[in-house]
Amino acid sequence: MTRYTKLTAQMTSLAIALALAGCAFGPAATGSFDRAFDVAGPIRLELSDAAGDISIKSSTDKKVHIQAQVRVSGFGFESPDKRLAELIANPPVEQKGDTIRIGKDFAHLHSVSISYVIDVPHDTEVNTTVASGSQSVSGVRGPVKVTTVSGSIRVDGIDRDAQLTTVSGSIDANNINDDVRASSASGAVRVSNAKGAVRANALSGSTVVTNPGGRVEAGTASGSIDVQGAQNDVKAQAASGRVTVRGNPIGNSYWDLKTASGTVQIAVPATANFHLSADAVSGNIRADIPIVIEEQSKHSLRARVGNDGARVEVHTVSGEIQIRGAS
Repeated sequence: MTRYTKLTAQMTSLAIALALAGCAFGPAATGSFDRAFDVAGPIRLELSDAAGDISIKSSTDKKVHIQAQVRVSGFGFESPDKRLAELIANPPVEQKGDTIRIGKDFAHLHSVSISYVIDVPHDTEVNTTVASGSQSVSGVRGPVKVTTVSGSIRVDGIDRDAQLTTVSGSIDANNINDDVRASSASGAVRVSNAKGAVRANALSGSTVVTNPGGRVEAGTASGSIDVQGAQNDVKAQAASGRVTVRGNPIGNSYWDLKTASGTVQIAVPATANFHLSADAVSGNIRADIPIVIEEQSKHSLRARVGNDGARVEVHTVSGEIQIRGAS
């Protein structure tokens, strides 16, 4: 089974859970439960939820503290008050060794919405799956894996890598000390201050990567790509949208920038050193910085900026290519 097939199957399962969560009518009952667990060392938090907002943040003590707000809607002849009482008496929370599991078999909790606020030790690995609801994770060691069908994702201050996936919603990842993989079918993706490699995809929405510490790979079908502060390798591809890269390609780094329909804009400092290869099938190529032209035609340009070192290759089918000085 390919990675794409696995992701499709996972998203289908989540979509079914989302539909079940929405099959609610009649009166509703609300309540809450609170649980705390003592932990001795590094732990793993696994959470599944059909509907509800999730907030996970680090605390200073050696405890996992879970606060939950529950809403049970009427479904058929079932009594929401009875189902609520059963949930509060036996909440979907368990501890097995160094693993805390929350919301096991959430797909069976039809017409139930549970929002969680969870405090965990810093030394925590997080894996969450939510059908409908926003999620935030901050201040933990990680790694962090967050998946949702409908809802925004925000992570901040993660020591290890972060893998973030949503079908409908925005993604914000800030101050990640390792690699970031972020994908949204419909929504903006924003990644800032990641020390590792960044792979960001927004099928329909803007992608913004700021101050990356490693390689950047960004793609979109319908939306813009904006990379700021790039120094290492950059690969950016847009089917229909603008691509902008600001930075300084150092050493032997390689920028590979492509659009089918849209402008490609590059902004580099006066001290930049790279070899430029630009092709615009139907569009102009403009260089507003000092360059040494090696070969030029109406829709192509081979040139040297400063001394040879890095490589910058730009290609667009229908759009303009602009090379500017960084302000």
